[in-house]
Amino acid sequence: MDTQEIKQRFSIIGNAPGLNRAIEVALQVAPTDLSVLISGESGVGKESFPQIIHYYSPRKHGKYIAINCGAIPEGTIDSELFGHEKGSFTGALNDRKGYFEVTDGGTLFLDEIGELPISTQVRLLRVLETGEFIRVGSSQVQKTNVRVIAATNFDLTHAIKEGKFREDLYYRLNTVPIKVLPLRERGTDVLLLFRKFANDFAERYKMPSIRLNEEAQKIFLGYRWPGNVRQLKNITEQISIIETERDITAEKLIHYIPSEEPAYLPAVYHREADARTLENERTMMLNALIGLKKELDELKEKFSQLANGHPSPVRTETTDEGYMQLFHEEQNNLGKEETMVPGFLKPNARGHIQDTEEFVEESLSIEEKEMELILKALERHNGKRKLAAEELGISERTLYRKIKEYSLTQK
Repeated sequence: MDTQEIKQRFSIIGNAPGLNRAIEVALQVAPTDLSVLISGESGVGKESFPQIIHYYSPRKHGKYIAINCGAIPEGTIDSELFGHEKGSFTGALNDRKGYFEVTDGGTLFLDEIGELPISTQVRLLRVLETGEFIRVGSSQVQKTNVRVIAATNFDLTHAIKEGKFREDLYYRLNTVPIKVLPLRERGTDVLLLFRKFANDFAERYKMPSIRLNEEAQKIFLGYRWPGNVRQLKNITEQISIIETERDITAEKLIHYIPSEEPAYLPAVYHREADARTLENERTMMLNALIGLKKELDELKEKFSQLANGHPSPVRTETTDEGYMQLFHEEQNNLGKEETMVPGFLKPNARGHIQDTEEFVEESLSIEEKEMELILKALERHNGKRKLAAEELGISERTLYRKIKEYSLTQK
C-alpha cells in the first residue's frame, strides 16, 4: 500500500521522515492481532493511526470504537468498559453491555490510557491476557475477542515509577510502539498544514484563502507549537475570520501567537525598543563581565602559587562585596567611552604575578561590542540563528530583534 494513498484516505498532511515511518509501522502491524501503544504529545494526531491499523486489518468489517479514558469519571469507567448488571450500583436500572462486549470481533482504541485507575488497569490486563472479563455486579465470566490499541501523551515509564501505572500492563500494551512526532520536529510540514487549513476555512466561510509572507513563515517554522496540529488549526481559523487582508505579515501574525511562550518566538522588529528589556540585557552582560573578572583573579592566584612553588597567601583585595561595588560602578558608567581593558599578567621582581590593568580611551560602545559578537557568532554557524543564539546565551527572538535593530548583514 502506497504511503501517499494512505495520507489522502485519512487526511494526513506532511512529508517528515518520522511521520512516514509511523505510517509504515502501522501498516506492518495491521494484519496481526498485536497490541499497539501510540505515544505523542497532545494534538499531534494520534487518533489517525488506530484507524489505519483497523482499516487494513482482518477486523475492518467489525466495530471500531474510540474511548477517551480521561473523559470518563473514575466511578463509571469499569461500567463503561465491561458493562454492569441491573441493581449493581445506584442508578443501574438495567443491564448494560460494556465496550469490550459491544466491540467483540473489532478494535477498541483507548486514548489517554495513562488516566485509567489502578483497579481498572487490573481488569484490562486480564482481558488482554485471557480475553475474559466480568460485568460490574456479576460473577459470570464472559469472553471477548477485541484488539486493543492504546495511546498516551505522557511518559508511562515515569507513571510506573510513581506507582500510577502497572508495569505488567505497560509491557502488555507496548508490544508494538508507534511514536508520533510533535509538530516542531516536522520541519516544513507546518506550512503544508497551514495551507490545508487555510483552504478549508476559506471554503467553509466563503472567503479568499489567507497567505503568509516570508517573515511570517519564519515565525511559523521557529515557533515550538506546544499545542501541535490542533493549535495550528485554531490559529489558522482565527486569522481567517478576523483579518481583512489575506496576505498575513509577521507583524499581524505575532498577535495570534500566545504570549505565554515568549522564549519560543522569533522576534518581530519594532523600532520602539523596550527600555526595560534593554536595561535587563545590559545588566546580564555586566554580571557576566564581573564574573569573568573574578575568575581571572582566581586564575592569577593559582599562577602565583605555581611560580613560587608553595601556596601563597589568599588575596582579599577584591571580595564579593568589592565585586558588587565594581558592578554598580560599571552600571553607573554605562554609555561612557572610557573602558577598562585587562592587561597582560607580568611577574614582578620577586617572581610574583601581578595584574597590570591599563585604562584605554576607546570609542566603542556596548552596542558596537554587541554587533561584533553577533556577527562573529553568525559567521561561525553559517548564518544559523538558533545556534548563534545558543552560543551568545540569548533567545532566538532576542537575536532576531537585534539583527533588525542594528541592520546587520553577514560578511
